[in-house]
Amino acid sequence: MRILLGVSGGIAAYKAVLLLRLLREQGHAVRVIPTRAALEFVGAPTFEALSGEPVSTDVFDDVPGVQHVALGQGADLVIVAPATADLMARAAAGFADDLLTTTLLAARCPVVFAPAMHTEMWDHPATRSNVATLRERGVHVIEPASGRLTGTDTGPGRLPDPEDIAREALSLVDPSLVDTQPSARPPVVEPVETQDLAGRRVVVSAGGTREAIDPVRFIGNRSSGRQGVALARAAAARGADVTLVAANLAQDVTDQVVSGPRACSVVRVESTAELREAVRSAGADADVVVMAAAVADFRPAVTPDAKIKKVPGQGPAPIELVENPDILAELAHERLRPDQVVVGFAAETGDASGSVLEHGRAKARRKGADLIAVNAVGSGRGFGTDSNEVTLLDGAGDVVGQASGSKREVADALWDAVAKLLP
Repeated sequence: MRILLGVSGGIAAYKAVLLLRLLREQGHAVRVIPTRAALEFVGAPTFEALSGEPVSTDVFDDVPGVQHVALGQGADLVIVAPATADLMARAAAGFADDLLTTTLLAARCPVVFAPAMHTEMWDHPATRSNVATLRERGVHVIEPASGRLTGTDTGPGRLPDPEDIAREALSLVDPSLVDTQPSARPPVVEPVETQDLAGRRVVVSAGGTREAIDPVRFIGNRSSGRQGVALARAAAARGADVTLVAANLAQDVTDQVVSGPRACSVVRVESTAELREAVRSAGADADVVVMAAAVADFRPAVTPDAKIKKVPGQGPAPIELVENPDILAELAHERLRPDQVVVGFAAETGDASGSVLEHGRAKARRKGADLIAVNAVGSGRGFGTDSNEVTLLDGAGDVVGQASGSKREVADALWDAVAKLLP
């Protein structure tokens, strides 16, 4: 495949080198088109050595070949990574003042932008408007990851990992080009970027509760526990003393709990009642309680000691359900200690009565937690996946932040928000 890799001027330009190498190793022909500012971060010889092709920024280079038009015409895919706020503004306005912007105007193949900038710039109305304009024109704009930015800042605006950019971009051209097999790379050592939770006691619940119908069957849900475990591990990496109240976790998630450089105290539970007791016990002296577990709203009123038998010719016996305690609302309203920060999750689907965010706002006002992380679930989103996207609401239902990316990146973004609330 013939790929054009546009690189604009931001500190994340170093990741474009990794993306270039990855695409070349997969057998694609890649031509790098940087902006002049990008060459302040990574020199042209680096891009030329790795791509095997010349690097230029000027529309007056190779005038006989009309390369400012020919490059876009001959491409199968264009990726711009990083795409700065300035580059996206110029692309949205249709500027053609350098080789990259003229190429973008000439390209008729899929175009992918991977933004990278500070959170305030990403959230600015001008940037959001430019992104919306580009998407309306058919440009695929990847949501930035949340994590460490330039300096000491953290939040949404981080360039996604090169592997994720390549996977998403290539899938737009031909899904068969994307390697769906699990990576054989060695596990990544979790970075310790900040110790802002040092000395804090944190309780995190994770996984899905199960309510017994009989000794064999149960009412459950699709939660794997990945987000809750990511929250616990991220808090431990930031110096916290962490207790993980683990309901039913997927096996690969269970392996994560017992591995890694930072240990968490783990309390295993099965049902909502057991989870409630464990969280209240562990949370009695905690600075933060995060309810990330998917808790069953109802349980059978009666659980027989023997398996319920199927009787030929008779339909199933009705199962009477009773409501489970609302653990998050209890924690938020009772406060096991006066200065405790309580965080909840709202896994929602939109319906005729409201959108995901509208249901999340209603839940935030009803529960009374300090923060609610609202995420859409179903159709391959949320449960069981390695990535997540959440909107953070305060107790009044107002949006105070957003995060997307891997569940570890979402976890760090949530802890960034929590740290601001701690006394």
